[in-house]
Amino acid sequence: MNKIVPISLLFFLIGTVSLFAQAKDETVLVAKDTTKLQEIDPLKPAKAAFYSAILPGLGQAYNKKYWKIPLVYGAIGTSLYFYIDSNKKYHDYRDAYKRRLEGYTDDKYTYLDDSRLIAGQKFYQRNRDLSSLFVVGFYVLNIIDANVDAALIQFNVNERLSMRPEIYPNDVTFRPNVGLTFNYNF
Repeated sequence: MNKIVPISLLFFLIGTVSLFAQAKDETVLVAKDTTKLQEIDPLKPAKAAFYSAILPGLGQAYNKKYWKIPLVYGAIGTSLYFYIDSNKKYHDYRDAYKRRLEGYTDDKYTYLDDSRLIAGQKFYQRNRDLSSLFVVGFYVLNIIDANVDAALIQFNVNERLSMRPEIYPNDVTFRPNVGLTFNYNF
């Protein structure tokens, strides 16, 4: 009887250790198998677009795509710079032409005749108008990018979804058939 107690105690300890080891392994497996699906917020794209409409780049910051913010400001800022520069030069040529019509010849474009001043006005007016379209276009593109990016962040792409081509034999003719398999693992 003295030998039975230590042996049973030994089996009890071994069983308990293996039980805890199994329980620990099961929790690890459960943690690996269950992936929490992200909660879908249907207003997230609208919020991102609204934030980008208020301040360009704010929607990209809301989506945590910080690397896009310098691109947004670079595109809008460059277009705005060319708008301001072309507008200034357009007004310079226009003012010089108006002064010529009034009879003054002391402007900074004395080396140009009247037809060249008119051509310069048209050139810089066209560049100014195109630059304004680019400013508005990049502003709208900023809003669309924030909206689409916020919608795609919520798109479910994980290892449980798969698509692969499959070649299988036809049951009647034994020729290979080509198919496409969509799999979803639970």
